[in-house]
Amino acid sequence: MITTSLSRAFIAPLARGLWRPEVVGRRNVPKRGPVILASNHRSFIDSPAITLVAPRQVSFLAKSDYFTGTGVKGAISRGFFTGIGAIAVERGAGAAAQQALDLGLERLQAGGAFAIYPEGTRSLDGRLYRGKTGVAWLAMTSGAPVVPVAITGSEDVQPVGSRVPKLARVRIEFGAPMDLSSFGDASSGRARRHATDAVMTAIQALSGQELAGTYNNPPATSLVERVKRLLPHEERG
Repeated sequence: MITTSLSRAFIAPLARGLWRPEVVGRRNVPKRGPVILASNHRSFIDSPAITLVAPRQVSFLAKSDYFTGTGVKGAISRGFFTGIGAIAVERGAGAAAQQALDLGLERLQAGGAFAIYPEGTRSLDGRLYRGKTGVAWLAMTSGAPVVPVAITGSEDVQPVGSRVPKLARVRIEFGAPMDLSSFGDASSGRARRHATDAVMTAIQALSGQELAGTYNNPPATSLVERVKRLLPHEERG
């Protein structure tokens, strides 16, 4: 099986040679101890990009489909995603979302680096959407600092719907680490909300994106879901 170290040794130089990413602020990522890399999300390649340019090994969540394929194609997919630090997870809300956070917490409690997208999914219109509070829960529960990350240009490398990456310049900037403990306890919904908003403000300052002011959720498919979204609530996944 391909290891993360081998992937960084062989894939990272190849990726840097092809796409010549501009990397800013690598020194802001602590070399040791738990840390959360909270990034905006523009393209499928964002997770591999962060993993391959960060100064240390980084884990991130990836849908379980990438690990369950069969044949040669399935083996290649499974080996690649395992090698760059991906953790298989079922997508969804509720229990599935909490499972994803729990997996991230395990990595942090083991002293690892964990990447997360507070928006939840890719922005299709280029705007920065409201952050879900899972990032604050992870930071407050684990005590890990949060490094805001801004990626620009990745949407040109692999636009939504494109299967073959294009040659385009990508810029990845790591901001100054943030200590969210001053916002309060992880059990407080208000503390999680304010801390998450602070993280999103830091990401926006790096990316320069227009703020959407709403969550990046798919259209509601039922009356219950439409009513629920009209009521005050917290998005954690």
